[in-house]
Amino acid sequence: METIGHFIDGQDAKGGGGFLADVYNPALGEPCARVALASVDDVNAAVAAAAAAFPAWAATPPLARARILFNYLQLCREHTDDFAALVVREHGKTFSDAQGEVARGIEVVEFAVGIPQLLKGEFSDQVARGIDAWSMRQPLGVVAGITPFNFPVMVPMWMFPVAIACGNTFVLKPSERDPSPSLLHARLLQQAGLPDGVFNVVQGDKVAVDALLDHPDVQALSFVGSTPIAEYIYARGSAAGKRVQALGGAKNHMVVMPDADMTMAVDALVGAAFGSAGERCMAISVAVAVGDAADALVAALAERTAALQIGDGMAAGAEMGPVVSGAAKARIERLIGEGVEQGATLVVDGRGCKVAGRENGFFVGGTLFDHVQPSMSIYREEIFGPVLCVVRLPDVGSALALINANEYGNGVAVFTRDGGVAREFVRQVQVGMVGVNVPLPVPMAFNSFGGWKRSLFGDHHAYGPEGVRFYTRHKAVMERWPSSGSGAVGGGVEFAFPQMK
Repeated sequence: METIGHFIDGQDAKGGGGFLADVYNPALGEPCARVALASVDDVNAAVAAAAAAFPAWAATPPLARARILFNYLQLCREHTDDFAALVVREHGKTFSDAQGEVARGIEVVEFAVGIPQLLKGEFSDQVARGIDAWSMRQPLGVVAGITPFNFPVMVPMWMFPVAIACGNTFVLKPSERDPSPSLLHARLLQQAGLPDGVFNVVQGDKVAVDALLDHPDVQALSFVGSTPIAEYIYARGSAAGKRVQALGGAKNHMVVMPDADMTMAVDALVGAAFGSAGERCMAISVAVAVGDAADALVAALAERTAALQIGDGMAAGAEMGPVVSGAAKARIERLIGEGVEQGATLVVDGRGCKVAGRENGFFVGGTLFDHVQPSMSIYREEIFGPVLCVVRLPDVGSALALINANEYGNGVAVFTRDGGVAREFVRQVQVGMVGVNVPLPVPMAFNSFGGWKRSLFGDHHAYGPEGVRFYTRHKAVMERWPSSGSGAVGGGVEFAFPQMK
């Protein structure tokens, strides 16, 4: 069986830890490879390679760095289907969904190629007599990324293209559940002309994560995953003096007003709730049916949910694949059972889903609950599976109150034909990313991605202009020169705080 290792200083590395974990094909429910789990020594070797490469890479002109990323961009386009096939094999999402993931990651590389424009400083002439002032942005050094299983291609691309374009060197710790795409990134970057040591990969688990958090040469760390782990990483990394952005979990709502285009709303909900088997941090897991919208909405959703085409991600016509692991399947089905026990109406039950020829696969069918209450565990917990909960409320004010009281604030959507309702909803909702008749309001690469409340720990959102600020430091410079032909500026000693005059 194939063993997936690390990539350190331009070379494949097996690692010295000797520990291996199974990598599963979720559609088959059986291992397809093994992954090496990094030891502390492996992490130290990757950080050392990145630290050694940093001075030369930081001194490389931004335009030259951008040209290498442009080469990588072209290679990513050529290898889109190779990336997507790896995602299907190790994560389970459908091939078309995986292709979409790769395309959204490529958008960040397209943004990163233009970063020289965003690294420009500002200049002020003659802020005081004979003194000019200017500013610059400089890279941090070695930075690291810890990325989740649900987007093994795209989420790393939120991080390393921006970090590298800004002049940093990078260590990636991908999910051990679907590690192969990280090595394809490494090989394509090397083929594009990236110097050895600028991009490194360490596979692994908590041992590798803690080693990155504690390493004194790692200046900043980016994370995407669950809220408990995001909080842990933020606390431990910040305590070690690192800059940290840690994106956590979500409980995303979609409000359907009585005047909404019902066909449009149902299409949006089905795709946003069940796409990628609900394993998206931007997935809609709660439909808030306002007033008269409820009955028609639930009836349409029930029909569509029951008719979902579920199968191997490579199968023609498959709309939804398996969840990532047997443990994930068991957890989702346990929560469905709790929803029934706590009094929600189970309209469509996805438990016990079997796919012909893939009977051991980790499949959960689309599941729909009605009459869900905020006290129920299916409302409170991030299920991260194909489960959609309908909450019925009388008006938009009640919907806003429900959403704003939730501990998460990642994404939200409102479907309506009323511009006034939409405008006030956008202004009042306490969520970082808002869609108006758009179910998954994932910002483009030239904006920035991030939630509020317990969906984000840290001051910076991901990629876009916020990413540039995260991966650089601002430096302010004031400059004065002696007059021509004179050995000193003159003027004498001043003990008072300097004033610009």
